[in-house]
Amino acid sequence: MAAEKSLFQRELEDSLSDDDDCLIMSAAAIVETYSNKKGRHGGSVPGHKVIYRDREGGHQRMFQDYLADDPTYGPNLFRQRYRMSQDLFVRITNDVESYDDYFVQKMSAANVLGLSCFQKVTAAFRMLTYGVPADATDEYVRIEEITVIESLRRFIAAVVDLFEEEYLRYHNEADTTRLLVFGEQNGFLGML
Repeated sequence: MAAEKSLFQRELEDSLSDDDDCLIMSAAAIVETYSNKKGRHGGSVPGHKVIYRDREGGHQRMFQDYLADDPTYGPNLFRQRYRMSQDLFVRITNDVESYDDYFVQKMSAANVLGLSCFQKVTAAFRMLTYGVPADATDEYVRIEEITVIESLRRFIAAVVDLFEEEYLRYHNEADTTRLLVFGEQNGFLGML
């Protein structure tokens, strides 16, 4: 160890046991901890294993499966798996992408194309619709757990901000009447 005592050690030795000294020692410990990391920037974590997920290929496969002109899985399977029509999904995805820059596909500093809005929104929907854990989306959507959690958090915030007034409100008399007529026309009222 260095012969010169650190600020934290000097404060510790000179301190009285009152709250002010405790606060000073805590602040000194934080300053000492972070001052030892000068020059350290964000980015790569030493020892962190990078997994090549083929994000672009994942997006292309998902797009071909559901959104292409001649998709592998047609509109009925889209509705079954996403619990909504393809048109509604695309509208929500476009609105969320326009609202929050996080959902816009970008190039990284390493010149690697990032995740698409489709991938981030699909991961969020899988968690919401099926209760899938965040790490279970990696194999198909090609997105890691921490990104899924951030996508879900930002997706929910965007949906609430965008659609709260129109869709996330208490029903009114016009809504009730419209639903009753719809139910009567489609034979749902006889089921009650």
